Amino acid sequence: MQIFKVIEQTITKPPIPHEPYKQSLKAWAMYCLRDKGFKVVYAQNADFAIETKGEEKLYFKVSNNADDLDNTINWIVWDSTTKSASLIRQTS
Repeated sequence: MQIFKVIEQTITKPPIPHEPYKQSLKAWAMYCLRDKGFKVVYAQNADFAIETKGEEKLYFKVSNNADDLDNTINWIVWDSTTKSASLIRQTS
């Protein structure tokens, strides 16, 4: 899906750097996606969702650790070693 390419570019080349001591990963990811024009909304069983025109919502969770992630949802993961974010898409 094209939308995942745009989301990945948004978090790997963000409008502002993620500074963990200033803002949470969730707040940073939501800001970056909104800045890019995405409609970011509340999600009951995820950290947030993105509404797309004519399609279902895309659900996301955020984590500072890429180990043991639930593969039924999309993840935005922060790597503190490389100081970069990555997108892990759901597989089921």
